Formats: sequence, C-alpha cells, structure tokens
Amino acid sequence: MDTSVPPGRVCGTLTPPCSKSYAQRVIAVSLLADGQTLIRNLDYCDDTRSALRCIETLGAEVATLDDGLAIRGGLSPRGNGLYAGESGLAARLFAPIASLCSTPITIYGERTLLHRPMMPLVEALRAAGVTVRDGGGYLPVEVCGPLRGGEITVDGELSSQFVTGLLLALPLAAEDTTLRVTSPVSVPYIDITVETAAMFGVNIFHDGYEEFFIEGRRRYRAADITIEGDWSSAAAMLVAGAVAGEVTVRNISTLSRQADTAVMTALVRAGAQVTNDSDSVTAAARPLAAFEFDATNCPDLFPALAALAAAAEGQSIITGTRRLEHKESNRAETLREQYGRLGIEIDIDTDNVMKIRGGEIHAAAVDACGDHRIAESLAISALRCCDGKVEILGPECVAKSYPRFFADLAALRQK
Repeated sequence: MDTSVPPGRVCGTLTPPCSKSYAQRVIAVSLLADGQTLIRNLDYCDDTRSALRCIETLGAEVATLDDGLAIRGGLSPRGNGLYAGESGLAARLFAPIASLCSTPITIYGERTLLHRPMMPLVEALRAAGVTVRDGGGYLPVEVCGPLRGGEITVDGELSSQFVTGLLLALPLAAEDTTLRVTSPVSVPYIDITVETAAMFGVNIFHDGYEEFFIEGRRRYRAADITIEGDWSSAAAMLVAGAVAGEVTVRNISTLSRQADTAVMTALVRAGAQVTNDSDSVTAAARPLAAFEFDATNCPDLFPALAALAAAAEGQSIITGTRRLEHKESNRAETLREQYGRLGIEIDIDTDNVMKIRGGEIHAAAVDACGDHRIAESLAISALRCCDGKVEILGPECVAKSYPRFFADLAALRQK
C-alpha cells in the first residue's frame, strides 16, 4: 500500500494514542502482579498487541472492558514461545520475565527485530543464573530460569530497554540484586520503568543510573492505571503545526517523564510559537531558523526533528546519531537517503552529528523503509511540497505505534 500526501495547511486539535512506553511496561507488570489490574486509556497498536500476546502466553487472564482492560496476573506459562512481533521493548521486557520460569521459553521476533541486538541482555541473564541459548546475540533467544539475582552488570550503551526488562523482573528473583549499568542512555525511559514498578508497590533505588539496588522476593500489587498520552506521536503532530499551520495536541502534559517532551525545546529553539495548558500543547508556524539539539536521550525524536530542520532557514545540527543504527531502520541513513529525494541535504559525520540544511520540499516517491517514525516524518514534510505531491511507499508501518496517523493528519487539513 502506498499513499500520496499533497501539500497544504493544517489546523485543528487531536488526541494522540496512549504512550506505548508506559502501556507495554504496565501490561508486563500486570502479569506479575497479585490480583486484577485495570488499565484505562489503552490504544491497540502493533506493539501493545505484542505485549498482550506475551502475557497471555505466560499465564495472564485478559478481559476487555468498556474503558480498557482487566488483567489478572499469574506467571504460569501456557506455551514455550513468546512472539514479540517487531517490538524491541517487548523482546527485551519478556526475556527477563520469562527467565523467572524454570521451563525453557523462546522469544521470537520478525522483520527488523531479527537484526536488533540482544547480547547485552543475554550476558546479564547468564550472570543472573539463567540458561540462555541465543542466535549469536539476536533473536530467537531461549531462556530457562529461574532468575537468581545477585551481582549483575549490563551494558546500557545501545539501549535502555536492556535495563528495563531486568529492573521489572528482578524484584521477583530469589536474591537481592545489585545491577550495574555501564554507559546508561535514554535515562528518561529508565525513569518510566522505575515509576511503573512504584505504581505496583515496588520501589527501585539507584545511584545516578549506574547502580541499581533491587530487593528480591517482592510481590507486585494489582493497580488501577490510566495510561497517559504518547509524546512521541504528539511530537510529530506538533512539528506539523510548526511547519504548516497550527496544531493542538490534547491529553499530554509537559510534566511527563517521557523523553520526547524535549520536542518542546527544539520547537522553541527553531522559532515556532508554542503554548501549553495543563493537558494540551499547541504549536503554530512562524518563520523558522536553524537550531542545535542533543537527541542522545530521546533518539525517537530524530525523524520529527528532521522535518522541523528541513523547514528551517540555515543548517541545523542534531547530536546523537549513534543511537539510530538499531531502530526499525538505520534511521540516520534512512533520513539522509529519503530526504535527499525530497531535495533536502542531510550530512552525517563521524562525530555523532547530523546536519540538515533547510529548503524547499520537492515532489518525489519516498520509502518509509518499514519504519513508523520515518513515515510520519516524510508525511509532515510533504505538507510543504512546492511542486506536487509526495508519494510514500509502505505507510502501513505506522500501525506499530500510531495506526490512525494518516487519518488524523488528513482531518487537520484546512479545506
């Protein structure tokens, strides 16, 4: 399926899907909690469906309610295979959780997830007493516990998701754990993990994100949780407002722990008009200028920032490209290639920096490369096309996180 995005102005208000970062963590801990957890404001994207599929296989009872889900926890595997789809977080969450079981369980993935690294987690699980069979550091990975705990070190340089899975599983381990993290990145996502555990009655302590202290033999308590709106999805739409009109995004808070609240800083630096209320943010177009921004701790913002930089006068500099290689695509190279087709020059240097020179967007056929955030970025830039339409190949990949993205974007168009 392909889609053509014509140029035009946007104006209006929308509500993004729920945060899948929170949703997947809450779903995972619901499996481990005593009693029935209620999850409200849950949207069904591919990644949340993958998490639900995993907890049902591991023993949870899931019931649909008018306003969400009821999940009765209980770790009692019904099968020996977990299917994470294309969700890196699901794979890295449920490998440690499955390691709490004393039967072999294999975690499978598909498409690009098969090429995303698992070795830092594999090594940490082995140190915690788990028997692991892996495909050279990639999925599929078979684990057989029980997860013991103790003194563990995990390399956090590639992804905070390795840390997240361990933090949520280790409170149920037989021993207390000191988890040392080398080169931690994306620490706002680790904050979300610690906050999620606390929602279920388990406190995790750390020293500067490099050393975590986790008491074993704990019990999670069932909870009633409303999932907040997703800042990663909101960021794309706010950039649409900044480059092509005015957009208000509801059900988001600037006080959120989500890393992508940082888009507010980038929008202001670029010269967009940004206003916020208690539960909404509005971005409106103004003449935009080149900006500098460090996206090391919020790498999912890179595609939206590329669309913002492409509309700005001059050369913008965004730091953190090393974080982009192991996403749904190699996002740095994908952005460079696809924006090049649109007439925008992007340079990637060896100093972890992306340089984007703003300019006119020209009609072309571009490829989302199976990456949901790339599809969103290209669609936003297409609003500024000066000589026709932009055709996006493979737009259906937005189902991973924001299935109604193109419908919402079309609804914002000024008639």
